[in-house]
Amino acid sequence: MAQYNFDEIIDRSGTNCIKYDFIGDYFGENNLIPMWVADMDFRTPDFVMDAIRTRASHEILGYSKRPDSFYDATIQWYRRRQNWTIEKEWIIFTPGIVPALYFAVRAFSDSGDKVIIQPPVYHPFFSVISSNQRQVLMNPLKLRKNKYFMDFENLENIIDRETKLLILCHPHNPVGRVWSAEELTQLGIICKKNGIIIISDEIHSDLVLPGFKHTPLASLEGNFRDITTTCIAPSKTFNIAGLSTSLVIIPDPDLREKFKYEIENSHLWLGNIFGNVALEAAYTSGDEWLDQLLVYLQQNFSFLEGYLKQFIPEIKLITPEATYLAWLDMRDFKLPDSDLKDFMIRKAGLACNDGASFGKEGHGFQRMNIACPKALLEKALHQLRIAVNSL
Repeated sequence: MAQYNFDEIIDRSGTNCIKYDFIGDYFGENNLIPMWVADMDFRTPDFVMDAIRTRASHEILGYSKRPDSFYDATIQWYRRRQNWTIEKEWIIFTPGIVPALYFAVRAFSDSGDKVIIQPPVYHPFFSVISSNQRQVLMNPLKLRKNKYFMDFENLENIIDRETKLLILCHPHNPVGRVWSAEELTQLGIICKKNGIIIISDEIHSDLVLPGFKHTPLASLEGNFRDITTTCIAPSKTFNIAGLSTSLVIIPDPDLREKFKYEIENSHLWLGNIFGNVALEAAYTSGDEWLDQLLVYLQQNFSFLEGYLKQFIPEIKLITPEATYLAWLDMRDFKLPDSDLKDFMIRKAGLACNDGASFGKEGHGFQRMNIACPKALLEKALHQLRIAVNSL
């Protein structure tokens, strides 16, 4: 069995990557440790790079279609990894998850309709609703004993005749929850009873930490697949976000035709050559690499949690179940969001995501990307410790 090296430090500067080369545009400082953009500082696996190199060796990069092997690799991956049987006709290409969310909102609702989200949540959820002239309806998550839960009682209370959609983040970014089959069933029952379509963003579904299990909402009993559109991609899992390749899974034929109408009318169905071959290679050969990655991420989370408890107990890690994004509770400092953001940048020298960008429920929190070599994480925490001690 191959052993993959996740401790390797790779210099990403000069590659036009947002995370490193454009950090000053977002934080006003260049000399920061970047712990923000949700891509990894690990080498994209060789089996993906080799597939890209092989295709790039041909002298013509013309228009291409996705072959049957592209769909077969996807179907087998989700059957193998998540025990979910997908049919080829359900699969629709999109050039990214956020565009998929945007077009799903457009396809399944009308101007003025209400769309439910559950903050603190990935900030584009807000914009894909408002930019489509729909209303954002919030059902905030509840934090109890260092764990977030969906508020089903409030959910039922806020639904009215104008409520048409719910965008689910599963696993949830930024809080790291993997929703259980029981929670998903309760959500599905409420939505089905009220005629609400669920758009389930499951881009982090491969990144479930050891000891936890991801259940695709559309795979559950109860015919929830009839009301569910699932957004998936290999981009987070295999560090290929720059290839803009994702998929939407829609079992219901009526919903599928509505979504395809939006994608095809916008001429976004073609995709790109390298995204196609990268996805196929990742889903064909990626099991062993991913299993080792998940162990490394768990070790980084454990190191982070232990370091905070020993040296910076004022900062609490919300218990992670999935993703490589640590949700840090820094409310004990009692700093306004602007001051907390300034502290992280100017005192700690870290570029993290400000919790307030995920909704007002994120006030006093920071999101830290720990998908990096342990040495870099250790350096970041050392800087944070020194900064906290100076308060």
